[in-house]
Amino acid sequence: MNLPNKLTTFRVVLIPFFIFFLMTDVAGTASKWIALGIFIIASLTDFFDGYIARKQNLITNFGKFMDPLADKLLVSAAMICFVELGRMPAWIVVVIIAREFFISGFRLVAAEQGIVIAAGWWGKFKTAFQMFMVIFMIMDLAPLQIVTMVLMYIALALTLISMIDYVVKNKTVLKEQK
Repeated sequence: MNLPNKLTTFRVVLIPFFIFFLMTDVAGTASKWIALGIFIIASLTDFFDGYIARKQNLITNFGKFMDPLADKLLVSAAMICFVELGRMPAWIVVVIIAREFFISGFRLVAAEQGIVIAAGWWGKFKTAFQMFMVIFMIMDLAPLQIVTMVLMYIALALTLISMIDYVVKNKTVLKEQK
């Protein structure tokens, strides 16, 4: 297993620890800061695994599959926790996760046709804003509540924009084969 794939796997392994510290006060008030540190480390592995894979030509099928899945698991886990904690409306989480299911299904249809669809810039912006939103929501600081809400709605908008962009650029995937 190459380094980028190890980083992706490490990101997935961090998720239960992140959830544990986010949802408990086992370390007192430090729990949320431990969760924040874990989330930031996991988010940084997303940047570095892709960078190293491209730079050193270490792109693998495992990485193509697991890297986006690891991102979705990390961010979705955080957002589901935020619903439980009363920090995020469930409907926004449902829209964001539904987009991920839709795009995953879309990619499966494309793969059946021998088409590999790379992540676009809108999707990268979406992921980045979702991660920033999660960071601000973990911090849960009163003076930053407006910034946190703005980030949440920007992440939601980018989720929808990236889905539309994805479908429009790849609409031939949806055409019936004869």
